[in-house]
Amino acid sequence: MPPVSDPFWGLPDPALHGEFYADVAPKRLVAWVVDSVLIVLLALLALPFTAFVAVFFLPVFVVLVGFAYRTVTLARGSATWGMRLVAIEMRNARGERLDLPTAAMHTLIYSVGFAMVLPQLASIVLMLTGPRAQGLGDLVLGTAAINRPGRG
Repeated sequence: MPPVSDPFWGLPDPALHGEFYADVAPKRLVAWVVDSVLIVLLALLALPFTAFVAVFFLPVFVVLVGFAYRTVTLARGSATWGMRLVAIEMRNARGERLDLPTAAMHTLIYSVGFAMVLPQLASIVLMLTGPRAQGLGDLVLGTAAINRPGRG
């Protein structure tokens, strides 16, 4: 039975295992830049498959491609390709990798929050000041980005 006092009982304790959260905020920024570039490239590569109709609503198309990219990569490996590059991954409050519904919800909250300035600023401040470097969506879902545990 998990401790009632800690809603993130399955995640590493930042006081005891700070190495899981060391440099996570700047790594998330690098991962976000990499993922953003990849999403734009994927959208451009997918344009011919829409008979170039997507050109007329390109920003929406890029958002849809980004939603699919983030959801699929988070559900398949608990990390986007940018996150894998910087060796971080997402975990739920039980410390498990994200499943498809959680990945989709995480991506939805990210997308809605990204569309508004105040939630985005709040997420940045929370990531820079919180013990687990969690953004607003992470706090809502009980997820956290951690440095990828050793595989050996």
